[in-house]
Parts: sequence; C-alpha cells; structure tokens
Amino acid sequence: MDHRETQKESAARSLASLLSKVRHAEATAREQKGREALIFVPTTSIQLPLWPDLSRGVPNGMLRSALFGAIRRGPRRYVERMHINSVEGVRIYYTGARLDQGDLDVWETVLHVARKQALNDECHITAYQMLKLLGKTDTGKNRDTLDRRLSRMKATAVDVQLERHGYEGSLIDVVHRDLETRKYCIRLNPKLRALFEKDQWTAVDWNVRRELDGQPLAQWLHGFYASHAKPYPYTVTKLHALCGSENPDLHGFKRDIRKALSAVSAASTGHGQPFVADIRGNLVHVEKTPSNSQRRHLSRRATQNVSPTS
Repeated sequence: MDHRETQKESAARSLASLLSKVRHAEATAREQKGREALIFVPTTSIQLPLWPDLSRGVPNGMLRSALFGAIRRGPRRYVERMHINSVEGVRIYYTGARLDQGDLDVWETVLHVARKQALNDECHITAYQMLKLLGKTDTGKNRDTLDRRLSRMKATAVDVQLERHGYEGSLIDVVHRDLETRKYCIRLNPKLRALFEKDQWTAVDWNVRRELDGQPLAQWLHGFYASHAKPYPYTVTKLHALCGSENPDLHGFKRDIRKALSAVSAASTGHGQPFVADIRGNLVHVEKTPSNSQRRHLSRRATQNVSPTS
C-alpha cells in the first residue's frame, strides 16, 4: 500500500513539474512575441525627415548628378538604363525622358508635401495648391505643364546607390487626377526613405532657388553647392559633365557657368547666405556659408580626424 502511494506521489510530482515547464515555455513565448511587437516597425510609420517650410529636402545623389540636368526646355530625349554622370560615391542608372530643373521643382514639392505623413499614404493636393507652392499662377498652361511633369516622373525608373544605401523604382509611384475637383492623389514608394539617411540629403533654400527660376544652370549649381558643407575645387570640364549640359562647346559653357555662378552669388547673398565663386584657369573655387547641420557635420569630421594624444 505504501509502495503504491509512493508511486502516485512520484507521478504527481512529475506531472506538476511537466505542467510548470509548459507554463514557463508559454510565458517565455508570450514575452518574446511582445518584444518582437515592440521592435517591429510597420511600413506605415516610415516618413521623410521634417525640414523647414522654407526649404526643400533633396537626396544628395540627385543634386550631385545629371539626373535633373541643366537642360533647356523643349523635346526630351528618351533613354533606357542610361548611366548618369555623378560624383564619386554615387551611382545612378535611369530610364525615361530626360529630366530638367523644372521637374526637380515639382518632385521637391511632392516630397515637401508628403514629408508630414507616412510615405506609402496617399497625398491629396489640388492643382491650385501645387502651383501656389511652386510659385506659379493657376493658369491652364501651368496646369498642363504640371500634369506633364508628374506623368513624366511617374513613368521613370531610377536605380540609385549612395554609398551603402540604395533605391530602385519610380520617382513617383502613383498619380491619380480627379478631373472635376482638379485634386491629385499622389503616393511615393516608402523605399525612397533610404536616400534620406543621415548626411545623405540637403535642405535646399527654396527662396534662393525660386529667385533663379528660368536659369537651369544656375539652379543646378545652387543645388550642387548647397549639398556640400565645404566645397572643394571642381574643373569646368567636370561640372559640364555633372550638370548634363547639352552645350558641346566647353569654351561657351565656361562663359555660361561664369554667368550662372554670378546669379547664384547674387540670389544667395540677397538672402543672407554669402556665396563667392571664382574661376581660375579650369578650376571653379566656391566659398559659401554652411547650414547649421553642415556645421555639425564638419565639426564631427574634424573631431574624427584629430589624432589621440598619449
């Protein structure tokens, strides 16, 4: 009798131990699942950085390349997976109609409007509101131009690599128009966020850029040098390639770039941002006032370059 009771007690203890292990495993699983839920970031939370209203955020790769070229208005050449000239560290392949500085104005405005919401959310804006942000009057001609530019960027395919960050897709994923209300429904690809990593984008002063409207080379130069905290000299030949100029005459381009740099200097200085450019031989030297974020970048770089003392 005692032997049977001992066996029952032993079995009960074994069962209790097993149940305890099962409950512990379940609790561990719930805890792990809770941790995973905390670190999981849903796609809907992906947003662009929040830059000021008087600026336009643009990835440096777009500003330091011929993707949005300094080209004249008119018929566009269509290219298929064309290698776009860019600075070292940036690689771009592009398919679509050539893009100009007017297209960049529109893309910057789309990014500007979309920055306050999740990237894959639909962005609703009227043609009137878009044109107002662009500094354009609400006319039939300007609406038609806006429609063409949005359609052109919807039809693009870009493959951009900025150091270890990259993006391949369209500049604008979806454009839907309500023909009665003239309201646009625009959606961007959340993967675009990869082009806005720290120190990989620039807040371009919108007032200066608008003052240079109608001067594509001056606008390109303003964006290019805005993306540099402390510009180093570039040759006229290199800038000719980087801006995508269609002027085959380098001597003529040198005259063009001298005039464009003068326009950038006047517009920048007029808005309290000293910009001094000097062409010495074939080298273009530029001195400018870095933005607050660029000053912090220069300070970090200077600290990293200081050798430790013993």
